[in-house]
Amino acid sequence: MTSEGFQMIKLVGIAGSIAEESYNRTLLKFIAMQFNQEVDIELLDINDVPMFTQDDATVDNHAIAFLSQKIQSADGVIIATPEHNHTVPAALKSVIEWLSYKVHPFDGKPVMIVGASYLTQGTSRAQLHLRQILEAPGVNAVVLPGNEVLVANAKQAFDDFGILKDTDTVNFIHAVLRKFITFVKVINTLDKQEDTAYESENLDATNGTDTTVSDVDMTASDWLEQAALKTNAVEGNAYVKLDRGLLTVNQLNYFLNTMPIELTFADDNNQFIYYNKNLATEDMLAPRKPGQVGNPMSAVHPPRAVKHVKQVIHALREGKVARIEMPVPGNGPKKHVMHYYQAMHDETGQYRGVNEWVVDLWPIVASYLRQTGKILIDNPMSVKDADTGASEHANDEPVTTNKAADADTGASEHQ
Repeated sequence: MTSEGFQMIKLVGIAGSIAEESYNRTLLKFIAMQFNQEVDIELLDINDVPMFTQDDATVDNHAIAFLSQKIQSADGVIIATPEHNHTVPAALKSVIEWLSYKVHPFDGKPVMIVGASYLTQGTSRAQLHLRQILEAPGVNAVVLPGNEVLVANAKQAFDDFGILKDTDTVNFIHAVLRKFITFVKVINTLDKQEDTAYESENLDATNGTDTTVSDVDMTASDWLEQAALKTNAVEGNAYVKLDRGLLTVNQLNYFLNTMPIELTFADDNNQFIYYNKNLATEDMLAPRKPGQVGNPMSAVHPPRAVKHVKQVIHALREGKVARIEMPVPGNGPKKHVMHYYQAMHDETGQYRGVNEWVVDLWPIVASYLRQTGKILIDNPMSVKDADTGASEHANDEPVTTNKAADADTGASEHQ
């Protein structure tokens, strides 16, 4: 128990290296020791785990069973990954293969990613790949967004006793760890409440609301045309009086379809009733098809996503949050797609649905860089909210420098 009377959360730390000397194992040991008054971290080795093969995909191996049990019983996981040839080491990938084939201890488990590297770019590319792996079907971990811990120049970063020398780096790791502790508590609280909370969210849209068009099949590909006919909906040059505007239906379409973001409207009955068709389906950031309009939310999301969709909508409906934002897995150096979910309310404060918008932020960032002459570099000491790293540049301004970043990070037995 902590001095405040709350039970200390239990984490396990996994270093993605099987080398005898590993800076990533050293980093985990330092975190476990430095912050042992706030969190209990047990370090696990992967040295005895054989390479994954489906020809012998059994969990009878003691090392695999041990790892699975430890991860399942922990409140969360910290993974320290080296970067070998711009990606995660084969040994770490193999372990995750084992733990996502017949056993799934990462399913719903909060995970924080850290990494140490010889060079100045840290392990940013390996961490990006690891995020994608952990969020894959079968693994289904819940990865702490952003806040990457990138310890660069590892040979010089630690003293002879495995202590990080730079105070700013230690303070940043402490700040990220505190965020992760909060993240762990939130995720695990949601899981504990799932029996009565989010499960009550009806994604089949069968409850109805005062704006639901009845007696029209929601899954019909021509739901829009049928519903418009049934309600005598106006179109074309008919005027619509808005709060602060008078537009024709055509003008509304012109306006909405030229928005530089993708907009989706799901009503308070969880029926998908609108999206702005500004691009062909295959060119959209979040592909939608005209025939999906009118569908219940359960029909426009894959089964593996339904639980999380329910949690998001329920949190918005209940007023636990006003807006939720999520980065899209797979973002890269020239792409940063974000999903935003905003609760909508009428003039009386009643919940009326979700306004979802999707936007690629990179063109905005690129325009800013062109106009200011600044550049972005991977900096292990820069504070980041999404996919960049930590320092005194916490005001979200890009780091300005004339120094070129190291280009390549190769495999090293000391990572």
